[in-house]
Amino acid sequence: MNRAIFTTQKPTRAATVARTSRIYDEAVQRLDETAWQARRSAHEARVDRYVQPYLYRRGRAIAHPIDDFLFTYYSYRPAALRRWHPGIGLELAGSAARDFESVRGYVVTGDSARVDVAVEPSRRRQLASIRRLLSASAERPAHLGCFGLHEWAMVYREPADSVRHPAYPLRLGSAGTDQVVESHRLTCTHFDAFRFFTEPARGLNVVQPTRATEAAFEQPGCLHATMDLYRWAYTLAPFTASELVADCFELAYEVRQLDMRASPYDFSGLGVEPVRIETAEGKAAYLSAQQGFAERGSQLRSRLVDVCVAVEATS
Repeated sequence: MNRAIFTTQKPTRAATVARTSRIYDEAVQRLDETAWQARRSAHEARVDRYVQPYLYRRGRAIAHPIDDFLFTYYSYRPAALRRWHPGIGLELAGSAARDFESVRGYVVTGDSARVDVAVEPSRRRQLASIRRLLSASAERPAHLGCFGLHEWAMVYREPADSVRHPAYPLRLGSAGTDQVVESHRLTCTHFDAFRFFTEPARGLNVVQPTRATEAAFEQPGCLHATMDLYRWAYTLAPFTASELVADCFELAYEVRQLDMRASPYDFSGLGVEPVRIETAEGKAAYLSAQQGFAERGSQLRSRLVDVCVAVEATS
Protein backbone atom coordinates (compact mmCIF):
# COMPACT_ATOMS: atom_id res chain seq x y z
CA MET A 1 0.00 0.00 0.00
CA ASN A 2 1.31 3.35 -1.02
CA ARG A 3 1.73 5.87 1.71
CA ALA A 4 1.71 9.56 1.03
CA ILE A 5 4.45 11.42 2.86
CA PHE A 6 3.60 14.93 3.98
CA THR A 7 6.21 17.48 4.99
CA THR A 8 5.64 20.76 6.72
CA GLN A 9 7.65 23.90 6.27
CA LYS A 10 8.06 26.67 8.80
CA PRO A 11 6.24 29.73 7.43
CA THR A 12 8.46 32.58 6.32
CA ARG A 13 8.36 35.89 8.20
CA ALA A 14 6.75 37.49 5.14
CA ALA A 15 3.97 34.88 5.21
CA THR A 16 3.49 35.36 8.95
CA VAL A 17 3.28 39.13 8.55
CA ALA A 18 0.77 38.75 5.73
CA ARG A 19 -1.40 36.42 7.80
CA THR A 20 -1.16 38.72 10.81
CA SER A 21 -2.14 41.72 8.73
CA ARG A 22 -5.14 39.88 7.25
CA ILE A 23 -6.46 38.85 10.69
CA TYR A 24 -5.82 42.30 12.09
CA ASP A 25 -7.58 43.97 9.15
CA GLU A 26 -10.74 42.02 9.88
CA ALA A 27 -10.87 43.13 13.54
CA VAL A 28 -9.66 46.73 13.32
CA GLN A 29 -12.04 49.63 13.95
CA ARG A 30 -11.68 52.90 12.11
CA LEU A 31 -11.73 56.30 13.84
CA ASP A 32 -12.46 59.41 11.81
CA GLU A 33 -10.10 62.33 12.16
CA THR A 34 -12.42 64.48 14.27
CA ALA A 35 -12.92 61.70 16.82
CA TRP A 36 -9.29 60.74 17.29
CA GLN A 37 -8.03 64.31 17.29
CA ALA A 38 -10.48 65.04 20.12
CA ARG A 39 -9.19 62.04 22.05
CA ARG A 40 -5.60 63.13 21.54
CA SER A 41 -6.33 66.66 22.77
CA ALA A 42 -8.23 65.35 25.80
CA HIS A 43 -5.32 63.06 26.71
CA GLU A 44 -2.77 65.87 26.47
CA ALA A 45 -4.90 68.13 28.66
CA ARG A 46 -5.41 65.34 31.18
CA VAL A 47 -1.74 64.50 31.71
CA ASP A 48 -0.60 68.12 31.50
CA ARG A 49 -2.09 68.62 34.99
CA TYR A 50 0.86 66.53 36.20
CA VAL A 51 3.46 67.07 33.47
CA GLN A 52 3.52 70.86 33.40
CA PRO A 53 4.05 71.37 37.17
CA TYR A 54 6.85 68.82 37.06
CA LEU A 55 8.53 70.54 34.10
CA TYR A 56 8.18 73.89 35.88
CA ARG A 57 9.90 72.51 38.98
CA ARG A 58 12.58 70.72 36.99
CA GLY A 59 13.42 73.86 35.05
CA ARG A 60 14.04 75.68 38.33
CA ALA A 61 15.83 72.79 40.08
CA ILE A 62 13.02 72.48 42.63
CA ALA A 63 12.63 68.94 43.90
CA HIS A 64 9.37 67.58 45.27
CA PRO A 65 9.85 64.33 47.23
CA ILE A 66 6.33 63.08 46.50
CA ASP A 67 5.11 64.44 43.18
CA ASP A 68 8.37 63.98 41.23
CA PHE A 69 8.49 60.24 41.85
CA LEU A 70 6.52 59.07 38.82
CA PHE A 71 8.81 61.10 36.57
CA THR A 72 12.15 60.23 38.20
CA TYR A 73 11.73 56.63 39.33
CA TYR A 74 9.98 55.46 36.16
CA SER A 75 11.66 55.78 32.78
CA TYR A 76 8.77 57.20 30.75
CA ARG A 77 9.65 60.75 29.77
CA PRO A 78 7.05 63.53 30.10
CA ALA A 79 6.98 63.95 26.31
CA ALA A 80 6.25 60.25 25.90
CA LEU A 81 3.43 60.42 28.45
CA ARG A 82 1.89 63.32 26.53
CA ARG A 83 2.07 61.48 23.20
CA TRP A 84 -1.27 59.90 22.42
CA HIS A 85 -1.62 56.35 21.11
CA PRO A 86 -4.95 54.85 20.01
CA GLY A 87 -3.91 51.34 21.04
CA ILE A 88 -4.16 48.03 19.25
CA GLY A 89 -7.23 47.43 17.11
CA LEU A 90 -7.86 51.01 15.96
CA GLU A 91 -7.07 52.70 12.67
CA LEU A 92 -6.79 56.46 12.44
CA ALA A 93 -8.25 58.07 9.35
CA GLY A 94 -7.57 61.47 7.81
CA SER A 95 -4.59 63.44 6.57
CA ALA A 96 -3.39 64.15 10.12
CA ALA A 97 -2.72 60.41 10.50
CA ARG A 98 0.49 61.07 8.59
CA ASP A 99 1.81 62.58 11.84
CA PHE A 100 2.44 58.99 12.93
CA GLU A 101 4.98 58.39 10.14
CA SER A 102 7.67 59.58 12.54
CA VAL A 103 6.34 57.57 15.51
CA ARG A 104 7.95 54.21 16.09
CA GLY A 105 5.67 51.19 15.94
CA TYR A 106 3.15 52.39 13.37
CA VAL A 107 2.17 51.50 9.85
CA VAL A 108 1.05 54.53 7.84
CA THR A 109 -0.60 53.99 4.48
CA GLY A 110 -1.90 57.04 2.67
CA ASP A 111 -4.27 58.85 5.03
CA SER A 112 -4.50 56.10 7.63
CA ALA A 113 -2.32 54.91 10.52
CA ARG A 114 -2.42 51.95 12.87
CA VAL A 115 -0.18 50.20 15.36
CA ASP A 116 2.17 47.72 13.70
CA VAL A 117 1.47 44.28 15.15
CA ALA A 118 4.30 42.58 13.24
CA VAL A 119 6.74 42.85 16.13
CA GLU A 120 10.05 41.09 16.65
CA PRO A 121 10.28 37.86 18.67
CA SER A 122 12.18 39.59 21.49
CA ARG A 123 9.36 42.08 21.88
CA ARG A 124 6.78 39.29 21.95
CA ARG A 125 8.76 37.53 24.65
CA GLN A 126 8.75 40.74 26.67
CA LEU A 127 4.98 41.07 26.31
CA ALA A 128 4.49 37.44 27.31
CA SER A 129 6.62 37.98 30.40
CA ILE A 130 4.54 41.01 31.40
CA ARG A 131 1.33 39.03 30.90
CA ARG A 132 2.60 36.19 33.09
CA LEU A 133 3.56 38.60 35.88
CA LEU A 134 0.24 40.45 35.76
CA SER A 135 -1.77 37.23 35.55
CA ALA A 136 0.11 35.63 38.45
CA SER A 137 -0.53 38.69 40.60
CA ALA A 138 -4.21 38.78 39.64
CA GLU A 139 -4.69 35.17 40.70
CA ARG A 140 -3.56 35.86 44.26
CA PRO A 141 -5.63 37.41 47.03
CA ALA A 142 -4.64 40.90 48.12
CA HIS A 143 -2.40 40.87 51.18
CA LEU A 144 -3.36 43.92 53.20
CA GLY A 145 -2.11 45.31 56.45
CA CYS A 146 1.56 45.98 55.63
CA PHE A 147 0.83 49.59 56.70
CA GLY A 148 3.49 51.03 54.42
CA LEU A 149 6.30 49.89 56.69
CA HIS A 150 8.61 49.49 53.70
CA GLU A 151 9.32 53.22 53.90
CA TRP A 152 10.19 52.85 57.57
CA ALA A 153 12.44 49.89 56.81
CA MET A 154 14.35 52.04 54.32
CA VAL A 155 15.51 54.35 57.14
CA TYR A 156 15.80 51.77 59.94
CA ARG A 157 18.99 52.40 61.96
CA GLU A 158 20.15 54.76 59.23
CA PRO A 159 22.02 57.99 60.11
CA ALA A 160 19.75 61.02 59.68
CA ASP A 161 21.96 62.48 56.94
CA SER A 162 21.87 59.25 54.91
CA VAL A 163 18.11 58.79 54.47
CA ARG A 164 16.44 59.19 51.08
CA HIS A 165 14.89 62.58 51.89
CA PRO A 166 17.36 64.24 54.29
CA ALA A 167 15.73 67.65 53.85
CA TYR A 168 12.70 66.38 55.76
CA PRO A 169 12.90 65.22 59.38
CA LEU A 170 11.54 61.96 60.69
CA ARG A 171 8.25 62.54 62.53
CA LEU A 172 9.23 60.37 65.48
CA GLY A 173 12.98 60.88 65.28
CA SER A 174 15.45 58.07 64.58
CA ALA A 175 14.87 56.19 67.82
CA GLY A 176 11.08 56.43 67.55
CA THR A 177 11.18 55.29 63.94
CA ASP A 178 13.33 52.28 64.80
CA GLN A 179 10.93 51.36 67.61
CA VAL A 180 7.99 51.32 65.19
CA VAL A 181 9.87 48.96 62.86
CA GLU A 182 10.87 46.65 65.70
CA SER A 183 7.35 46.48 67.12
CA HIS A 184 5.69 45.50 63.82
CA ARG A 185 5.86 42.54 61.45
CA LEU A 186 7.48 43.44 58.13
CA THR A 187 5.71 41.66 55.27
CA CYS A 188 6.95 43.39 52.11
CA THR A 189 6.52 41.21 49.00
CA HIS A 190 7.73 43.72 46.39
CA PHE A 191 11.37 43.36 45.40
CA ASP A 192 11.76 46.93 44.15
CA ALA A 193 10.77 48.18 47.60
CA PHE A 194 12.59 45.48 49.55
CA ARG A 195 15.90 46.15 47.77
CA PHE A 196 16.00 49.61 49.36
CA PHE A 197 15.65 48.29 52.91
CA THR A 198 18.61 48.99 55.14
CA GLU A 199 20.73 45.93 55.84
CA PRO A 200 19.43 45.51 59.43
CA ALA A 201 15.81 45.73 58.20
CA ARG A 202 16.10 43.03 55.54
CA GLY A 203 16.43 40.25 58.06
CA LEU A 204 13.23 41.43 59.78
CA ASN A 205 11.11 40.89 56.68
CA VAL A 206 9.15 37.62 56.68
CA VAL A 207 9.99 36.96 53.01
CA GLN A 208 13.13 37.66 51.02
CA PRO A 209 11.97 38.60 47.50
CA THR A 210 14.46 38.71 44.63
CA ARG A 211 14.21 39.78 41.02
CA ALA A 212 14.08 36.11 40.04
CA THR A 213 11.12 35.42 42.36
CA GLU A 214 9.21 38.58 41.44
CA ALA A 215 6.33 36.72 39.78
CA ALA A 216 6.07 34.36 42.75
CA PHE A 217 5.62 37.16 45.29
CA GLU A 218 3.80 39.96 43.45
CA GLN A 219 0.27 40.45 44.78
CA PRO A 220 -2.50 43.01 44.20
CA GLY A 221 -2.58 44.48 47.70
CA CYS A 222 0.93 45.90 47.40
CA LEU A 223 1.00 49.65 46.85
CA HIS A 224 4.17 49.46 44.78
CA ALA A 225 2.78 46.66 42.62
CA THR A 226 -0.22 48.90 41.97
CA MET A 227 2.05 51.82 41.06
CA ASP A 228 3.98 49.52 38.74
CA LEU A 229 0.86 49.03 36.64
CA TYR A 230 1.89 52.36 35.16
CA ARG A 231 5.27 50.84 34.24
CA TRP A 232 3.63 47.91 32.49
CA ALA A 233 1.12 50.18 30.74
CA TYR A 234 3.78 52.34 29.12
CA THR A 235 6.04 49.36 28.42
CA LEU A 236 3.19 47.87 26.40
CA ALA A 237 2.80 51.11 24.39
CA PRO A 238 1.91 51.72 21.63
CA PHE A 239 -0.35 48.68 21.96
CA THR A 240 -1.83 50.27 25.07
CA ALA A 241 -4.30 53.08 24.47
CA SER A 242 -3.02 56.26 26.10
CA GLU A 243 -6.24 56.56 28.07
CA LEU A 244 -5.28 53.31 29.84
CA VAL A 245 -1.74 54.57 30.44
CA ALA A 246 -3.21 57.73 31.96
CA ASP A 247 -5.58 55.68 34.13
CA CYS A 248 -2.60 53.77 35.50
CA PHE A 249 -0.59 56.97 35.96
CA GLU A 250 -3.35 58.68 37.93
CA LEU A 251 -3.85 55.68 40.17
CA ALA A 252 -0.08 55.52 40.75
CA TYR A 253 -0.12 59.22 41.62
CA GLU A 254 -2.80 58.68 44.26
CA VAL A 255 -0.98 55.65 45.64
CA ARG A 256 2.23 57.66 45.89
CA GLN A 257 0.43 60.24 48.04
CA LEU A 258 -0.62 57.56 50.53
CA ASP A 259 2.78 55.89 50.35
CA MET A 260 4.50 59.04 51.56
CA ARG A 261 1.80 60.21 53.93
CA ALA A 262 2.22 56.89 55.74
CA SER A 263 6.01 57.19 55.70
CA PRO A 264 8.13 58.21 58.70
CA TYR A 265 8.93 61.60 57.17
CA ASP A 266 7.45 64.91 58.28
CA PHE A 267 6.14 66.57 55.13
CA SER A 268 4.02 69.15 56.95
CA GLY A 269 6.07 71.88 55.31
CA LEU A 270 4.55 70.78 52.01
CA GLY A 271 1.04 70.84 53.45
CA VAL A 272 0.94 67.03 53.64
CA GLU A 273 -0.91 65.50 56.57
CA PRO A 274 0.55 62.20 57.77
CA VAL A 275 -1.28 58.92 58.05
CA ARG A 276 0.05 57.89 61.46
CA ILE A 277 0.32 54.15 60.92
CA GLU A 278 1.84 53.74 64.37
CA THR A 279 -1.65 54.39 65.79
CA ALA A 280 -4.87 52.36 65.54
CA GLU A 281 -6.62 55.20 63.73
CA GLY A 282 -3.79 55.51 61.23
CA LYS A 283 -3.77 51.79 60.57
CA ALA A 284 -7.50 51.82 59.88
CA ALA A 285 -7.15 54.73 57.46
CA TYR A 286 -4.27 53.07 55.64
CA LEU A 287 -6.05 49.74 55.38
CA SER A 288 -9.19 51.34 53.94
CA ALA A 289 -7.23 53.24 51.29
CA GLN A 290 -5.11 50.18 50.47
CA GLN A 291 -8.23 48.09 49.89
CA GLY A 292 -9.65 50.68 47.51
CA PHE A 293 -6.40 50.91 45.57
CA ALA A 294 -6.22 47.12 45.30
CA GLU A 295 -9.72 46.96 43.83
CA ARG A 296 -9.04 49.71 41.31
CA GLY A 297 -5.69 48.20 40.44
CA SER A 298 -7.27 44.83 39.76
CA GLN A 299 -9.48 46.37 37.10
CA LEU A 300 -6.52 48.04 35.39
CA ARG A 301 -4.45 44.87 35.65
CA SER A 302 -7.19 42.97 33.83
CA ARG A 303 -7.26 45.58 31.06
CA LEU A 304 -3.48 45.33 30.65
CA VAL A 305 -3.68 41.54 30.40
CA ASP A 306 -6.30 42.01 27.68
CA VAL A 307 -3.81 44.14 25.73
CA CYS A 308 -1.18 41.42 26.02
CA VAL A 309 -3.64 38.78 24.86
CA ALA A 310 -4.72 40.91 21.91
CA VAL A 311 -1.12 41.29 20.74
CA GLU A 312 -0.40 37.60 21.21
CA ALA A 313 -3.51 36.74 19.20
CA THR A 314 -1.96 38.38 16.13
CA SER A 315 1.04 36.04 16.14
